[in-house]
Amino acid sequence: MSTLLDLKNITKSFGGRTVLQDVDLSVDAREIVTLIGPNGAGKSTLMKIALGLTAPDSGEVGRKKGLVIGYMPQKLAIDDTLPLQVEDFLKLRPGVTGEAVDEVLETVRLSRFCKSPVQRLSGGEMQRLLMARALLGNPDLLVLDEPVQGIDIAGQEEIYRLIKQTRDDRGCSVLMISHDLHLVMSATDRVICLNHHICCQGAPESVRDNPDYHALFAGSAENISMYTHHHDHHHDSRGNIVPGPHDEACDHD
Repeated sequence: MSTLLDLKNITKSFGGRTVLQDVDLSVDAREIVTLIGPNGAGKSTLMKIALGLTAPDSGEVGRKKGLVIGYMPQKLAIDDTLPLQVEDFLKLRPGVTGEAVDEVLETVRLSRFCKSPVQRLSGGEMQRLLMARALLGNPDLLVLDEPVQGIDIAGQEEIYRLIKQTRDDRGCSVLMISHDLHLVMSATDRVICLNHHICCQGAPESVRDNPDYHALFAGSAENISMYTHHHDHHHDSRGNIVPGPHDEACDHD
């Protein structure tokens, strides 16, 4: 399998504070890799190093020769008084043709908004527009920084489905940052749990059940079961009973 991006032993400090310590990151062809971790864990710094926007203090950065990268930021502020239609926003990129604009708008399901002012788009529609912009030029690697930032649950699920479908249809790889493992699980092949170093990594199911993951996100809402119950045994992350020596029944209310 062809490797598009290969970072080894990456270390980075700012003002004497170590942000990344001996971190490895690779992305193979057609693979979706998701970085998760708490705020300040070094996710954005690692992504900037991957993009070549920041140099590591030590370590190696390898990119496939001729690699084309499309980048989607968390958000983009556009002046409310600027008369800018959706299709014109995409045409701001040099060398972009009308045919290419039509294609990416269809990919992200925004074709009917092509003449709409950018400022009238909803949060989810704006994120899809930023994704369309990242897809211009047919990238080999799509880099997404918190692609569902500020979007409701339904919109988040739609964007994650779109990411997976885009990978399947276009054959590109995806590297993205996300805070919510549960929502992204169906749209990623591999998860890297980062907190200045790699705490754990692997298939999303294995990371979800990893003690290091639970320790890192202890007390977060994504690990709270959405029911109440009275018993003295335990459940794993799927809700299955982990029997103890005296467990006989589980009555949920």
